[in-house]
Amino acid sequence: MTIMGSITPATLANGTPEWRISDGLTPYPEALALMRERVAAIRAGTAEELVWLVEHPPIYTAGTSAKPSELTDPTRFPTFEAGRGGQWTYHGPGQRVAYVMLDLTRKHGAVPVNDIHCYVNALEELLIRALDRFNVKGERRRGRVGIWVADRTAGTEAKIGAIGVRVSRWVSWHGVALNVDPDLSHFSGIVPCGVRDHGVTSLAALGVTATMQEADVALRAAWDEVFGDSSGPVCAVQRVVA
Repeated sequence: MTIMGSITPATLANGTPEWRISDGLTPYPEALALMRERVAAIRAGTAEELVWLVEHPPIYTAGTSAKPSELTDPTRFPTFEAGRGGQWTYHGPGQRVAYVMLDLTRKHGAVPVNDIHCYVNALEELLIRALDRFNVKGERRRGRVGIWVADRTAGTEAKIGAIGVRVSRWVSWHGVALNVDPDLSHFSGIVPCGVRDHGVTSLAALGVTATMQEADVALRAAWDEVFGDSSGPVCAVQRVVA
């Protein structure tokens, strides 16, 4: 695995998290191990915060609320206990996963200290604003986790972004996943996030031709707006009832 990007004196000075982008497919156990190590170091004050962008080989991960019955094809891909909140999630090539390790006792843009609810809203806003750069309207849904894209002409909608977080003694880990161009048939081995009535989609399925690098640029630009700007309302958000 090759990791691109490193911390710089400028990063240390302005409090911006380190950003890393890993080439290739990162094994999931390796990602868990790095996150655990980094979270402990952030808590101890020996490492800076980190946003880590990866792709994984095809896997299914179980959150703390995952039901065995919603793993519908248990032999298809390896499965892992993630330790994050949420239910079953698929990760695989063509999906950008952003692991976000922040000290939530610090203020981040419009996210106040020790406010997990607002932090999750900010992660949603991150995906929504990244999608907006591709002229895709991402939306929240009341009672459902993640970011959704509606086809109001057809009366359907599908999930394009997943969110699953864990906070350990006020340091966050895990994060978000954006479907750029994954094999959507791979999601059929689970009930994604416990939602049976709606499907999944991707930028590619919506007719948007985007490289992973372009998705990364959009995520970074959206990050600077959401987590670097204290003016935007990310906590008091409205969720659409569909």
